[in-house]
Amino acid sequence: MIAEAGLALLWFAAALALLQLFAGAMSLGRLADGDFAGIVRPAAIIQGPLVGLSFLMLVWLFLRTDLSVLLVAANSHSAKPFIFKLAGTWGNHEGSMLLWVTVMALSGSFVALVERRLPERTMIATLAAQAFVSLGFYAFLLFSSNPFERLPRPVPEGNGLNPLLQDIGLAFHPPTLYIGYVGLSVAFSFAVGALLTREVGPAFARAMRPWVLGSWIFLTVGITAGSYWAYYELGWGGWWFWDPVENASLMPWLAATALLHSASVLVSRDALRTWTLMLGVVAFSMSMVGTFLVRSGILTSVHAFAVDPERGSFILALLAIYIGGALALFGARASTVSEGKQFSLVSREAGLVFNNVALSAILGIVLLGTLYPLLTEAFDTKVSVGPPYFNPVGAIFAIPMIVVMAIGPLLRWRRDSFGRITKILVLPAVLTALVLAGAAVLVPGIGILPLLGLGLSLGLGIGSLLPLVGRDLRRTPLPTWGMVVGHFGLAVALFGMASESAFSTEKLVAAKAGDTVTVGPWSVELAGVEPVAGPNWTALEANMIARYQGGAPITLHPQSRNFTQPPMTTSESALSTRWNGQLYAVLGEQGLDGRWQLRLWWKPFVPLIWLGGFLIALGGALALVGRVMGDVRRGAQRRRIEMRRENNPLPGAVPEPAE
Repeated sequence: MIAEAGLALLWFAAALALLQLFAGAMSLGRLADGDFAGIVRPAAIIQGPLVGLSFLMLVWLFLRTDLSVLLVAANSHSAKPFIFKLAGTWGNHEGSMLLWVTVMALSGSFVALVERRLPERTMIATLAAQAFVSLGFYAFLLFSSNPFERLPRPVPEGNGLNPLLQDIGLAFHPPTLYIGYVGLSVAFSFAVGALLTREVGPAFARAMRPWVLGSWIFLTVGITAGSYWAYYELGWGGWWFWDPVENASLMPWLAATALLHSASVLVSRDALRTWTLMLGVVAFSMSMVGTFLVRSGILTSVHAFAVDPERGSFILALLAIYIGGALALFGARASTVSEGKQFSLVSREAGLVFNNVALSAILGIVLLGTLYPLLTEAFDTKVSVGPPYFNPVGAIFAIPMIVVMAIGPLLRWRRDSFGRITKILVLPAVLTALVLAGAAVLVPGIGILPLLGLGLSLGLGIGSLLPLVGRDLRRTPLPTWGMVVGHFGLAVALFGMASESAFSTEKLVAAKAGDTVTVGPWSVELAGVEPVAGPNWTALEANMIARYQGGAPITLHPQSRNFTQPPMTTSESALSTRWNGQLYAVLGEQGLDGRWQLRLWWKPFVPLIWLGGFLIALGGALALVGRVMGDVRRGAQRRRIEMRRENNPLPGAVPEPAE
């Protein structure tokens, strides 16, 4: 009965979403009195717990390995460890879409429950838009991808989970990305609601900003974790390949970054109104495009684990309805929304606009490069687009954007002059020039992009700390700390990327027990290879003894792991991390002469890539906490003022007659 109850809850939630949309439309269209408006919030609030309970029922079915349910039988196995039974809930098409709907419904509930800053009509329009988006995904689950479908008779054993997904990193990577994707649906609904009522201003941006910031934090964590998972789990030694699935998560992150900064300008200076609305639509559009690319199987990827062309068409139809409708609404209403206050070309607003344009250009480059193979395939020509396109073309906009990132936070709002900040920028400019010159001389043959990356990372690192100079650090607002930590995190990540590209050393050899291989400052001895067994796999495990510059020995144990259900062989790399880099070892196959293929890398400063990602997310979290605390404080002050006015009315004020 658990499966049937979970499905029934989904139907109830879908009915509530329909009621929420109907009541919202009636209220906005003034086709009825205010009674309909009073239905919208309760309908949204109740939906979240219903869908959340439905999702928990699916989790319970996976934990029990209920093999009478088609989804469990196809994606789980009784011998799997507990954590991967849990992760199996969202490691497939139907479960991941139910997770999507759950996050969307809980977000809608929370918005309806706590958001009181917007005018009531805009709030009703926002919740109606959220219901409209939710209804499409309810229909998708109930008519195309039912996660609770029963088998005619239970099977004796399940098919298991894709072995590449049986890793703790990927077990929790999809939920973080999904929270990020779906959080942007709330920003989309806010934008549509504001377009419908034409009420766009600081209050609208203040209400939308925490959702954008929260989504952006989860996207940052998800992308960073996914990058590290691909680095150590796939055994190829790289951390980013411009794969379509990687791009699918990067595109909404780029749009959300631009939207976040645009919303800040709207809150602080009441400017960029239509631009903020447009980015609200684009950010969720990129989430939908990414979902379509991942789920449809229209593009091949090592990261795509649950593809279905037929159901991908359903998502494409949703994409056309939501994004096409929103863009049409934007086209019809944008001219009626004033752009807001003006600002000088030399001001903090101008810097943010410049970086918004650069982020949008990079987003366009990634989107074009991701979809270009599809366009050429329509003319029977197969091409692949990779780093030779993305790296140099993206750098055209990324390099000036990083320069402006270092300077922009030092500028004043509304109007400023470069003369005021010239002295402050001398130190980072000189150090950047010295690093560029030193690296060009000491490392002959270094590529231009790694060279620029090293120099710019140093300049941005110093520049990101300058807004703290002269401040009382204990009284510095959390959002300012968030900006500093986030920008510094990008500098750290950029330094790691440039170092990995410039200084990595690779060695591919065939070795027998007792052989020693040198890679960079490391010497690595293959002591032997032995069979080992895990809970649902067997493996051949190498025993390696590595020494850094002839120092103390450490052991590494890379594996070639075999799964029987489903049958698959994976490479489990072994890593040794030092303060200045990482040794990376992979065990390959055994040749006819008894030698083992070994692949070894020395990657200087590569961990800084993920440390930088963590710092960027931490900066976002500090800013979010600071913003929410500020909003709570302002709300409490407003309530105190209202209470004082009620208790002490102004002289001469006429009290309202009692009903």
